[in-house]
Amino acid sequence: MALSGVFGLMTARGQVPPAAPGAVTAIDVLIDPDATMVGHAEAANARLLAAYPINAPIDGIPNFSLDATHRPHITIIQRYVRTADLEKLYAALGKVVVKSNVMSSGFEAIKYYYIPYKSVGVAGIVVKPTAGLVRLQQEVEDAAAPFTVATGSSEAFATSPDDPDINKPTRDYVERFVTSQMGAKYNPHVTTGVGTRVFLDKLLAEKFDGFTFSASGISVYQLGNNGTARRLLKTWRVAQ
Repeated sequence: MALSGVFGLMTARGQVPPAAPGAVTAIDVLIDPDATMVGHAEAANARLLAAYPINAPIDGIPNFSLDATHRPHITIIQRYVRTADLEKLYAALGKVVVKSNVMSSGFEAIKYYYIPYKSVGVAGIVVKPTAGLVRLQQEVEDAAAPFTVATGSSEAFATSPDDPDINKPTRDYVERFVTSQMGAKYNPHVTTGVGTRVFLDKLLAEKFDGFTFSASGISVYQLGNNGTARRLLKTWRVAQ
């Protein structure tokens, strides 16, 4: 079924400041998972934090706790967009959201994975890439494309005093998203934290007990380090 009547529009909060001329925002258009996935992600995050403390980064990649400013999520697309065009972007995405039928189906978590960088990796739980998810990704990209730019600096991201710098792998991932993560290359997942590659290889060797879950909405966030969803810009929630 279509999502008209299933989704309700929630007023945006945490808006970025008024745009300076030429300002760019690094965004993540994402699916918000339900409590089932959030619980699994938080458990995985706790294991990673026990082995790789936040205050002991390796190769310049700090770990993080999943919390109110590091929300568990499934990325649909990551892009650099013109900050002045954010309201136009929301309007275009809203038309996609209310027509989509993807959210009326469940999702399946199938394995752990990580993206390596030097001696560490950014870890996550992989979600089965169904035809519906791939189709939604393309529809979202088509809606966002008129407002995007090719690249952006660290100023495009949300930072904080305890995490003031955006590392190069994060910046590059957004820049290369369309060429490396679209269509048949799409790897939907929930990022769970950072670990050493030695630890993560052991984690991947463990038996993964797959599970199903649902979604609570679709949102737009400003990105932070390591692909984290730091600042909520706009959200469409499943009606309860």
